[in-house]
Amino acid sequence: MKAFAPALLLLAACQAPAPAEHPGAAVATSPAAAAGVRPGIETFLADLPAAVRGKRVGLITNHTGIDRARTPDIDLIAQHPELTLVALLAPEHGIRGNVMDGEHIQDEVDPKTGVPVYSLYLSEDRAPTPAMLKDVDVLVYDLQEVGGRTWTYVSTMALAMQAAKAKGIPFVVLDRPNPIGGEIVEGALLDPRFASFVGMYPIPARHGMTVGELATLFNEKYGIGANLIVARVANWRRSQWQDETGLPWVNPSPNLRSLAALTSYPGTVYFEGTSVAEGRGTDRPFEQVGASWLDAPRVAAIMNAKQLPGIRFEAVTLPMEPTARKFPGQAIPGIRFVVTDRQAYRPVRTALLLIDEIRRQHPADFAWTRTIDRLTGSDKVRLAIEGGRLLPLLDEWDREAEEFRAARKPYLLYP
Repeated sequence: MKAFAPALLLLAACQAPAPAEHPGAAVATSPAAAAGVRPGIETFLADLPAAVRGKRVGLITNHTGIDRARTPDIDLIAQHPELTLVALLAPEHGIRGNVMDGEHIQDEVDPKTGVPVYSLYLSEDRAPTPAMLKDVDVLVYDLQEVGGRTWTYVSTMALAMQAAKAKGIPFVVLDRPNPIGGEIVEGALLDPRFASFVGMYPIPARHGMTVGELATLFNEKYGIGANLIVARVANWRRSQWQDETGLPWVNPSPNLRSLAALTSYPGTVYFEGTSVAEGRGTDRPFEQVGASWLDAPRVAAIMNAKQLPGIRFEAVTLPMEPTARKFPGQAIPGIRFVVTDRQAYRPVRTALLLIDEIRRQHPADFAWTRTIDRLTGSDKVRLAIEGGRLLPLLDEWDREAEEFRAARKPYLLYP
């Protein structure tokens, strides 16, 4: 592991102190705030760390970077008398979050502030380049996390931390709650041999951490060694889901349109690595899956007979949009995930059991795509399903998830 500088944590008022086992945390407090969950942008601006006062800011954000009144971070930082916004950096989906997944985004100029917008999707490794950071004294990150390892914003954060470390400038994470809570952990850790932009570090499919906590983990355990400042969320507890925080809902991406979609996403994202449509091109992406050849009533009945906790399955018809990548313009048989108890529901186990059953029922039609191993974090899922050994693998993953729950404790910032 590389040597690293201690993390500097900006701790919001009305928040419990960092756990005693968390190492190397210098504490700054902000003025007492009204009750209610407040995102990191608000605690950051309420008590600006000395390390960033008077500095030129590069801001990695999009439409999800807002305060409780839905005012964009871009405007708040641009208007702040002690900060100078000099660069905006756009992740996947663009600065406004309206670009479809994987599409390249061009550089532009923000019409309101006149600040240049650099596309991280144009750089070869999707990291901030020295040219983008030429005039930047501090790099600030505020993007909504969704609770699943495959979320590319988390990789953008890690790459940006590395760029900040290389330049020797502070990296600030404006933290936000994990929208699907911070208690449930599920799935195996990523095998480093399969690291990619949809998973860079060994964390589970559902990690139960905020971006600030992930940044602390990456920085300390995996040796990024950036000068890290985390502006903590005020008054959030790990048991709270997005709809319990009072914070405004914003679609994190064009195809994640509800908390219900996020609840299943850590598992249903694996359908991207199969010949079954993951719901893109329908009105409920990641809440339903389908294929033209699928015997949906039969498969749904078999899955319901398993009595998996917190979930039932409905056979439906999915009208696919003409632009859908799979089965464009067709009305196809589908299966909808109906969550009945989100605390008991385990989306990773559920989705993989469904993939396994669809393959059993349709061996001639089901197929993997080249992305499956990257999405699942290793080749173990594909090989286990092909060899009829999925259940033992899932039990092994449950043990790994519990081990991670214990191992992550030094990096947790919230009770």
